[in-house]
Amino acid sequence: MKIYTKTGDEGYTSLIGGERAPKYDLRVEAYGAVDELIAFIALLADKLAEDERTDNLVPELQMIESRLMGVSALLAIGEGGSDKVQPISEQYIEMLENSIDGFQQEIKPITKFTIPGGHTFCSLCHVCRTVCRRAERCALLASAEYPVDKGATRYLNRLSDYLYTLGRVLTERLKVEEVLWIP
Repeated sequence: MKIYTKTGDEGYTSLIGGERAPKYDLRVEAYGAVDELIAFIALLADKLAEDERTDNLVPELQMIESRLMGVSALLAIGEGGSDKVQPISEQYIEMLENSIDGFQQEIKPITKFTIPGGHTFCSLCHVCRTVCRRAERCALLASAEYPVDKGATRYLNRLSDYLYTLGRVLTERLKVEEVLWIP
């Protein structure tokens, strides 16, 4: 099977269900942002796998990547495709919340914004968080014009909180100085 189809050469792509949409369609932009997020989370997981202090986090990140594939599919639904993709289960959102709650047990509460940096792992968490926020904004924009599963946007919202908290946990576990923004 060839990887190229030439069907997108004129600036259109197929959505789930067969509808053709321009590549600048809000849904395409949204699932493209989620695709980018999946790639960055894969990079984060690959980096964490290299360090025995953090390799236990990799399976959860890989599970998140799989869930994001589902979010991406939900954003790619066109006419006739609504019955082809399962909605995001509440249990997946609760899993993120449980992880966040566990992470918060490891870190001190703060009242200032965190400035990213200090270690590649921590910085990658913040890259993932900001890409996740953009993907969420794109998904919300698409949902203003097209039906979008509410679980998908909720998952993205909670995932950005997860990634922020993960970055803070890594500063603690790696003994990195956390820099807070003091205006």
